[in-house]
Amino acid sequence: MKKLFLLLTLLLFSICCFSQSRYISTTTKKIVYTRDGGSCKCCGSSLSLEYDHITPFSCGGSSEVSNIQLLCLQCNRSKSNSCSCRVHNKIVGTNCCENRTTHKSSSTTTQCSGTTKKGARCRNKTTNSSGRCHLH
Repeated sequence: MKKLFLLLTLLLFSICCFSQSRYISTTTKKIVYTRDGGSCKCCGSSLSLEYDHITPFSCGGSSEVSNIQLLCLQCNRSKSNSCSCRVHNKIVGTNCCENRTTHKSSSTTTQCSGTTKKGARCRNKTTNSSGRCHLH
């Protein structure tokens, strides 16, 4: 009975945490691959393709179809946690943590004063007067 309870607890815990992970579902991958024509959105290569978060996951980007794109290994690694591919000098992301885009140039941003579930300080940026991002 204890083993069954433990198994159910672990299953529920994994489902709970699964929704807040970097995981990209197979369905999402198929849709993105078809939408992007099976080639890198930056350089057009069809070799060593990876699924990339347009708005970086660490900046609050989701794993939904609208936030995923295909990039080749080289472009994805050069993009890292930014908005641009440093190899081809192209913008391939939005709403980056470093605020390299000029969507809200008139307002200043600060680091969120909230904490994550693990107790670490949130890394998101916010323009909210409360000092907290949309997650807190």
